[in-house]
Amino acid sequence: MGSNRSATEIINELPKLTEAELRLVRRRLLELAAQNQDIELCNQAALDGAMMLDRMEDDDARRQSR
Repeated sequence: MGSNRSATEIINELPKLTEAELRLVRRRLLELAAQNQDIELCNQAALDGAMMLDRMEDDDARRQSR
């Protein structure tokens, strides 16, 4: 993920961009945000599934111990 340019350097360059270039930057930022949201949703679904499996295993263990 390394980059030779810092966020500050990139932000300082934004005012120098044309309107068309700024639109491209905005579009790419929105794409990245959507990707991150998709990843977060997948992570949450996996966590929910793991928690449900844990509950099912706990219930099963309780039933078998009777």
